[in-house]
Amino acid sequence: MANTTSNFIELQPDSEPLGTVSDFVNEFIDAVQPQHLFDDFSRQETALLSNYLEVYGVPRQSTVLRVGDAGDFLAFLITGKAVIVRNINGIDTVVHELSPGEVIGEISLFDGETRIASCITTEPSDFAVLSSQSLNALLADHPRLGNKFLLMVVKLTAKRLRQALTSSTRSALDASL
Repeated sequence: MANTTSNFIELQPDSEPLGTVSDFVNEFIDAVQPQHLFDDFSRQETALLSNYLEVYGVPRQSTVLRVGDAGDFLAFLITGKAVIVRNINGIDTVVHELSPGEVIGEISLFDGETRIASCITTEPSDFAVLSSQSLNALLADHPRLGNKFLLMVVKLTAKRLRQALTSSTRSALDASL
């Protein structure tokens, strides 16, 4: 069912296609459970969604997202570790360490703009990738599940935006004191 034609594999040619998440559904559920992203999904819904996600094994020190690149996928870290890096005042700075189950790349998937940060693996990692084509197929094949997935991503994005604004407001207040 998955039809991943994203630029994930072109961005990281050393990555190894491992199949769909449906081949690793238990590992996927174990990875995302601590993040509570799929708390509102039944096991059957998660299993159905897994058919639309491709798994890639990625070596250590690999760039899976690069700031400025076009983005046509989002990815869940299933195993391993990675960091989000942004250039702040001319210095590449780690702004977040990813834990298994976390999502990256969702903003560019939805708005079609370039990536705003880079993601680099710090140890061998596996990612479950949802391409824009696979998302469109999910929405066409299973509209209710597709919309449920979209709502989950919107909630996640809103939470991150709220955290960023709160952090930004605190930093601005601290700077003014």
